[in-house]
Amino acid sequence: MIRAGLFAILTGLVGAAVLHLVIILALPSFTGLDSYTRLATYDAPNRFIIFGDKADEMGFSNGDPYLRTAACVFDVGERPMHLMAAGSVPFWSFAVYDSSSNEVFSMNDRSAAGGELDAIIASPQQLAAIRKTNPDVISESVLIEMPRPEGYVVLRALSPAPSFEEPAKEFLMEASCEVYEG
Repeated sequence: MIRAGLFAILTGLVGAAVLHLVIILALPSFTGLDSYTRLATYDAPNRFIIFGDKADEMGFSNGDPYLRTAACVFDVGERPMHLMAAGSVPFWSFAVYDSSSNEVFSMNDRSAAGGELDAIIASPQQLAAIRKTNPDVISESVLIEMPRPEGYVVLRALSPAPSFEEPAKEFLMEASCEVYEG
């Protein structure tokens, strides 16, 4: 009985050691595969990257035949970001993620004033300064507080029929992701 118990404990310890070794050796192959890291390789900060129907070299695509998608990488470490988009699409949505791909904020045209995207992404200190120097901005823009300076925005436009394809593409091409000049 004692022999069987010792054998079980020894087998468990060896199995745990092998499992940890496999995880440690496999970890480098998983790093750099998150969305933020892949988007940052485009070297296109502060502007939207529009994805095609087929996956690009980083693996990004529209993913849905009725949605057109774009993304913008940003860093609010120095200055806040201002997102703006307007156009005649049946539906749009956007989501803000931090550099760990945690969703910070999301919204769609149904909850936007006038159906247009107007949002400011900033650190808590930057938002306090914006509210102090420009109190009217609260009624004009959605203010989004970022817990970390780096992140990305995903903007989607609905294109349910071929006749909506061009307006959806124009909506994404004209969308801006720029430094806030308040």
